Amino acid sequence: MEFPEGLKYSKEHEWVLVEGNTATIGITEFAQEELGDIVYVELPEVGEKVVKDDPFGAVESVKAVSDVYAPVGGTVLEVNDMLPDNPETINDDPYGDGWMIRVEMTDEEDLKDLMNAEEYAEYVEQQKEDEDEDEDEDEDEAEDEEEE
Repeated sequence: MEFPEGLKYSKEHEWVLVEGNTATIGITEFAQEELGDIVYVELPEVGEKVVKDDPFGAVESVKAVSDVYAPVGGTVLEVNDMLPDNPETINDDPYGDGWMIRVEMTDEEDLKDLMNAEEYAEYVEQQKEDEDEDEDEDEDEAEDEEEE
């Protein structure tokens, strides 16, 4: 699984590429793998304000619908117009052609809460371990129910 250096990452599994005061935002490879095949993408309009940690859009996969959260606040400068007709691009190239929005950041302090690639890789490993533990507990509960 790839977590490119030079990007910042949120706990909600979004990535941010910062160029000056412009932030390009998308979802990580981990997020798209968890979702499975993406079939629909909802994005904000250019000019809309996004608020740090609030949903700005959604992705729908064959498994679930998930909100996408703004890792930084600001004004939407551009949206990836290709995604509504080609949502699978997020699965194919989450860090490239699968970017979602570009935002003019209102406060660069927002970046302080984000992780670098190494920190994010550790965070994902912890998430996977937690998932494995949850699955083990679910299996134990199912076995207990069968025995009753």
